[in-house]
Amino acid sequence: MFKRFLKLEWKSFFRGSSLGINLAMKILRIVGICFFVFWLAMMSFIAYYYVQDEMEQDPLKIISRFMIIGWVIDLMFKYMIQQIPTQNIKPFLTLNIPKKVVVNYTLIKTFLTPLSWFNSIFLITFCGILAFNGYGFLGILAWFIGTSSLFYLNNFINLLFNDKENIAIGAGILIAGLAALNYYEIVPVLSYSESVFYSFYNQPYFAIVSVLLFSALWKITFNYIRKGFYLDEGLEAKKEIGKTENIDFLNKYGAIGTFINNDIKMLKRNKVTKGVLIGSFMFVFYGLLMFTNDIYRTPTMMMFMGLFVTGGFQFTFGQRVPAFDSAYYPLMMTQNVPYKEYLKAKWWLMNIVTAISIVIALFYAYFGWNVYFAFFAAGLYNIGVNSQFTLWSGAYNKNLIDLNSKEKRVGQKNTISFKAFILMIPKMLLPMIVYGVVERLFGISAAVISIGILGLLGFLFREKIFDIIIKKYKTEKYSTIEAFKKD
Repeated sequence: MFKRFLKLEWKSFFRGSSLGINLAMKILRIVGICFFVFWLAMMSFIAYYYVQDEMEQDPLKIISRFMIIGWVIDLMFKYMIQQIPTQNIKPFLTLNIPKKVVVNYTLIKTFLTPLSWFNSIFLITFCGILAFNGYGFLGILAWFIGTSSLFYLNNFINLLFNDKENIAIGAGILIAGLAALNYYEIVPVLSYSESVFYSFYNQPYFAIVSVLLFSALWKITFNYIRKGFYLDEGLEAKKEIGKTENIDFLNKYGAIGTFINNDIKMLKRNKVTKGVLIGSFMFVFYGLLMFTNDIYRTPTMMMFMGLFVTGGFQFTFGQRVPAFDSAYYPLMMTQNVPYKEYLKAKWWLMNIVTAISIVIALFYAYFGWNVYFAFFAAGLYNIGVNSQFTLWSGAYNKNLIDLNSKEKRVGQKNTISFKAFILMIPKMLLPMIVYGVVERLFGISAAVISIGILGLLGFLFREKIFDIIIKKYKTEKYSTIEAFKKD
């Protein structure tokens, strides 16, 4: 039966209406997978020989010590990206196929995604290096089985709690708390991790505990999915009583105020758009990465960081215009909707959030005013220039976003065409080059002023740029409508 399911998946791929796009995306995806496979394999070599030669310690103990961090990162990525493949399974529920077979197929399918088995590339390569360097075969096998079983548990945890945001927030707070306790040496979390994971090698029978835990969670997850695996219950779209809310003071700004009002309601009500808000807030702390490596403290890289710190909302929201409105975009285009006011509302909303991000980013002044000045200049550039180029690139994003689906917030597709890629030059490369060159020649004050002038010029000529953007949206209008309907 599983073989037949796989055949149907293969046929659905080649019989789809967008075979060319799907094939191109598959090829790019395969290239990306090959890159990550190679990178993970190389990381295992680096991890082993760096610990052995530079730190002069037992590589297996050190890797076991930090394995808990890898486990948490793996769980976070699966929660944010991995999704339950229910859409392709619904047709089977009307056929004479035992539900337990369909449920088991659903569970097995989650293990076939690259995100599920990427960790095994590192573990298998690392175990091979251990065997080559004289570690015991039985201990290596037990360590691999025990560690892999714990990592694959994340698949089940994701399936059980993927739609329970309160539990996810609680787990995030707990993880942050444990990280803080370990940092201040109150609770030695990493030492406990070393004891647990190294015990799989040192005492191989402990791996049975991981296997039993894996089997138990498989059974629990099976029962959980099986219980709600009905077209009229577990897989139907949930209906809620609609609530009306309005931000009155925006109405005095005419059509622009009305559109901003609608966007704020959308951001508050939907999982996907809530994810955009959370993601854009997290971007504010992206600049903290610059303190992990000296390369990030160069003027060019500080500008790069600043563009993301202050423009996270622009990049996550702006380039998905009009994809966020795809559910009713064809209907909206039949109405007398002023395109200019529609896009200006998005523009004002992005810039308001960008201005707020600039204020929040003030805490970077603690690390030096030169850091904050770079971020402040990047914020000005985002407001004056990038806000418009981000809207421009949104005209080429023609993937429908279903705001009512259970799809993961980060898992929404986003088409990056060649034209949208070209627009990255004025968005990212231009300010980085200008800031880096001017800062080196004339100092940080001149660099901030130069970027500020570029932002001011973009703001002053916004009407001319908007005319170009509106023309592009109108040119892409019918192909966008067709793409939204086809999806």
